[in-house]
Amino acid sequence: MTVNIHEAKTQLSRLIERSLAGDEVIIAKAGKPLIRLVAVENKRAREFGFAKDILSDKPGWEKPMTQVEADQFLGTRKRL
Repeated sequence: MTVNIHEAKTQLSRLIERSLAGDEVIIAKAGKPLIRLVAVENKRAREFGFAKDILSDKPGWEKPMTQVEADQFLGTRKRL
């Protein structure tokens, strides 16, 4: 479906609903297509506790890591 800018302004809610329903909505100026109205993909919400094995609230958590701790955290090999 192609609509001109004036119609898009007055019918924006309807055009959004059509786009969400999967219809292709093109907005044109003087009959020339300018914009395609496309629905944004929903990103999956993060689950509570997703970082439980990474983050810690143990005493001293606010102190900088030693190089050994940083290597272990990042999974890097021992430095020579």
